[in-house]
Amino acid sequence: MADTEFKPLDRLGIARRIAQDIPEGWFVNLGIGIPTTVSDFVPAEREVIFHAENGVIGIGPAPAEADINPWLVNAGVQPITLRTGGAYVHHADSFAIARGGHLDLCVLGAFEVAENGDIANWARSPSEPVKQVGGAMDLAVGAKRLWVAMEHNTKGSGESRIRRTCSYPLTAKGVVLRVYTDLAVLDVTPDGFAVRDMIPGLTFEALQARTDAPLRRG
Repeated sequence: MADTEFKPLDRLGIARRIAQDIPEGWFVNLGIGIPTTVSDFVPAEREVIFHAENGVIGIGPAPAEADINPWLVNAGVQPITLRTGGAYVHHADSFAIARGGHLDLCVLGAFEVAENGDIANWARSPSEPVKQVGGAMDLAVGAKRLWVAMEHNTKGSGESRIRRTCSYPLTAKGVVLRVYTDLAVLDVTPDGFAVRDMIPGLTFEALQARTDAPLRRG
């Protein structure tokens, strides 16, 4: 199949797809990058409580430019809104939430995910914008579930980010349950990656050709 027969999701499309799968009532942390926009796509009538590790509980959609409060930001220093009933908490309390098993879900960006659920999401090059692991290490092991949002292949070389083993330094081992890319949704299972969903027009064979790790049909 030619690449022109399907259109990969853009970054907002990945976030929109993740938002579809978050159930009513979950307490969710959104990491820096693609995940921060997930809250924009959860319907207002569905109660999902979003947390940022800098000490915000109850994040709403991104504000209009005229409504930006420069002091109300998420962990990526992006302007946010606060839903009715939202709160600010001390940084230590916020990390106690992140580390203590209180989050139903954390959504992180990543450079690579391995078929056993290993995640690598911190920089190894001076040219990359984020130079430290930040709160990702705490969130990866502290949340009840970890999903990853990222592009399926690297820009330029097109190398797979869905790998047999990670080549980047690991953030955490064996913690990822699901990966959302611009091409597919993959579940991490004891038998490796299972394809849960694909974008329209993409075949299983074409997806496998873009993936380092072996895939199986979900």
